[in-house]
Amino acid sequence: MSGILEGKRILITGVLMESSIAFHAAKLAQEQGAEIILTAWPRPTLTERIAKKLPHPDKVKVLELDVSNDEHLARLEGQVREHLGDRLDGVVHSIGFAPQDALGGNFLNTPFESVATAMHVSAFSLKSLTMALLPLMSEGGSVVGLTFDAQFAWPQYDWMGPAKAALEATSRYMARDLGKQNIRCNLISAGPLGSMAAKSIPGFGELASVWDTRSPLAWDLADPEPAGRGIVALLSDWFPKTTGEIIHVDGGLHAIGA
Repeated sequence: MSGILEGKRILITGVLMESSIAFHAAKLAQEQGAEIILTAWPRPTLTERIAKKLPHPDKVKVLELDVSNDEHLARLEGQVREHLGDRLDGVVHSIGFAPQDALGGNFLNTPFESVATAMHVSAFSLKSLTMALLPLMSEGGSVVGLTFDAQFAWPQYDWMGPAKAALEATSRYMARDLGKQNIRCNLISAGPLGSMAAKSIPGFGELASVWDTRSPLAWDLADPEPAGRGIVALLSDWFPKTTGEIIHVDGGLHAIGA
């Protein structure tokens, strides 16, 4: 029996650690029949080492890509063509960054320069990455990003909250404008995980502890696979008419008031 991504070609960003959601999305994508290509910044060699733990490491190419660098974006299409051919079926945007002074309880004192960096890397890049790859998706495709529920103000999360809100709005506008090209744009809203991104947030434990008391389903900080499965499902043809959506993979906490 073939996998749900059989024959598809997928570009995946953000594979930094074996514990990252992006790694599990890449692993599951290969298991489900996809050809994948990875991008990494600022240390492609780190991603190359992690990629050796994928089911088919010999079939994975890692490209250097800083999504805030126009030169990197301009060369990306050609690099992907070289390694995957003239068609791309899906993009996974697993990118988020905010300077330290934009996190950890410093919300009211963060300078605009740091806010601008967070917005550029974490939100605008969803659009710029997709547009860089758009010529390869002439037959349609699926763009999947990762958010952390921006309906609420979370402890310590500070300017990453507004950045994720901007990401969520960006995905909706992309869904509106790219639908006529049969390109779907959706997000997975995952619960907290012990990833590299989480480790960069001062006081992350305080944020994550909310899940201990409010999540209807038991939540495991060390298990990124459920979020990875959600990404793979959205990349597949099993959601052919779903776009502009945010799928929660958070144990159900988003539905619970207190």
